[in-house]
Amino acid sequence: MTIVRLANFVTPVSGGLRTALRHLGAGYLAAGHRPVLVVPGPVRRTRVDRDTEQGTVITLPGRTVPGTGGYRVLLDRQAVADLLAELRPDRLEVSDRSTLRWTGDWARRHGVPAAMVSHESLDGLLRTWGLSERLAGRAADRLNAATARDHQAVICTTQWAAEEFARIGARNIVRAPLGVDLEQRHPRHRDPAARARYAAPDEVLLVLCSRLSPEKRPERALDALAELRARGVPAVLAVAGDGPLRARLAARAGRAGLPVRWLGHLTGADTLSALLAGADVALAPGPIETFGLAALEALACGTPVAVSRSSALPGIIGGAGVAAADTGPGFADAVQLLLARPEPERRRAARVRAERYGWDRATAAFLAAHRAANPVSVPRADLAPLGARP
Repeated sequence: MTIVRLANFVTPVSGGLRTALRHLGAGYLAAGHRPVLVVPGPVRRTRVDRDTEQGTVITLPGRTVPGTGGYRVLLDRQAVADLLAELRPDRLEVSDRSTLRWTGDWARRHGVPAAMVSHESLDGLLRTWGLSERLAGRAADRLNAATARDHQAVICTTQWAAEEFARIGARNIVRAPLGVDLEQRHPRHRDPAARARYAAPDEVLLVLCSRLSPEKRPERALDALAELRARGVPAVLAVAGDGPLRARLAARAGRAGLPVRWLGHLTGADTLSALLAGADVALAPGPIETFGLAALEALACGTPVAVSRSSALPGIIGGAGVAAADTGPGFADAVQLLLARPEPERRRAARVRAERYGWDRATAAFLAAHRAANPVSVPRADLAPLGARP
């Protein structure tokens, strides 16, 4: 079966979405399907096709979105429609509820079952962009109703993500979790020599692995660091990631004399694993995270996480972390609660929790959402039924 996947906001240095697309594509390929991923590239470059470990990846010219640090989108609808006609998909999987939502209508007119993957809280994003809670909710409801109408299924990775569709009475919601690479992210990567690059033995090493953009609220990591040091906790912070807020955050840390290491995008998988495994606590301050792959990767490395209590992450981390109030002192409290637990206990709990989220389980759930045959069984309790179209 040919599964064509369309995604925007994917670059060589982007994080969770790129990781999810790669692992799901590899899973589809291993299950005997033909996955094709279509993403935007530089506007002056022509179409590029590549065979990869996740199947065929096709890059079409895309426009850069100002203020996002290099994210691009596919705006040439005719070029995308022509490519879809050429590829003749059996299933369509879309990972952008804004500029690519029109492809659901294309799929319906051509008799192709289509699924939209909800990677973000739409009303949360609209609030981030300055809309009031009431206006954001009303706008999100209208857009989400159109999304549910134009797609056979809306795939939500958590119940938290599904709630904004349940709110409008959508009956074609499917629950399918994402996953984590349990071999690449592992406590065995803990290395005192690697940790020493970021913190002294008597210091508390915090890590933030995130895109530095407004919806992720990275400034709360600095707030928490300042609060902990004011309380006498010798904390330091390592930031892995980049984005439009980096210069502003670095300037603030410099003025306040906060010990922050700005690492940018870490290209080596082992380097990131060593950082996550060596940290004492990972921070995930984003209040509209629908799944939180970075937090799950920290857990897989044996590191507990402090997460925003407003996000979907409390349900993901369970007792392996602490849900924090969305303030600097709130995250400082969460860090201290985690540090109060015996280290072997908190690290063991983190790893055990992460082991519930392998990519094989995620792939099986996504293929079930596509109503595809696959060799991995999924407990029925883990999947919401694929009901009638609203």
